[in-house]
Amino acid sequence: MSQASEASAPTTVVTGSTGRLGGRVARRLAERGVPQKLLARNPARAPRLPDSVAVRGDYADQDAVREALAGTRTVFMVSASESSDRLAQHKTFIDAVAQAGVRHLVYVSFYGAAPDATFTLARDHFHTEQHIRASGLAYTFLRDNFYAEFVPDLVGEDGIIRGPAGQGRAAFVGQDDIADAAAAVLSRPDDHAGLAYDLTGPQSLTLDEAAAVLSEQLGRTVTYQQETLEEAYASRASYGAPPWQLDAWVSTYTAIASGELDGISDAVPRLTGHPATPLSDVVRAAAE
Repeated sequence: MSQASEASAPTTVVTGSTGRLGGRVARRLAERGVPQKLLARNPARAPRLPDSVAVRGDYADQDAVREALAGTRTVFMVSASESSDRLAQHKTFIDAVAQAGVRHLVYVSFYGAAPDATFTLARDHFHTEQHIRASGLAYTFLRDNFYAEFVPDLVGEDGIIRGPAGQGRAAFVGQDDIADAAAAVLSRPDDHAGLAYDLTGPQSLTLDEAAAVLSEQLGRTVTYQQETLEEAYASRASYGAPPWQLDAWVSTYTAIASGELDGISDAVPRLTGHPATPLSDVVRAAAE
């Protein structure tokens, strides 16, 4: 891990660098020559990048976060792992960010975040956004649709996607596109203060259409089978997950059915300078 020199002391902090999205963002900033701190629970797991330094911090540890963020200007915040207390972790972290004197927080939110969103986890994102607004920090919200990389994970071992999504649509977005958009915002944060961007793919697809894309790209037959709400809960009950997790799993599909994930935004091409990546290209690249 190269230590940033005093002359180029990092004023940008990236969270989640040990994960798929945060890691992509950190690599893009390194390619742009942006010095950065990589905030991680275990700094040894952070990627080794030019002009970067890994620092210890956990969303729920306000003192550690405040110390780690001292002297930094902009923070990129990936949402915490799904848990029953995720919102509380977010609020603790945001308070520490504000107390550390950070000026601008770029938060990875969710498409259609609202207090009554059908997708239960989107409600956490709404309340996180509200806490950021109330903190006095300058902010930018990146409201991602469902990850395109997530679509193959919906397929059962028998090649069937099951869920109560009806003929609703979702504009699945690739993580590379999100990372490109985030890097553009983080490189010139003042230009994006107070703005929220809906990040989507170039197509809004039903799960029947998504299954057809998967069939073509994976070389095996994938189909979508509609479930009732009762069937959806029953088919997932065997995993022994807590009720909030079951609600999140099932509402992934009911949110699509409700139309709340439909709609195509031009934010990805506007921020990145390139077209949004179709689901077919994301799946093909992941399979290579």
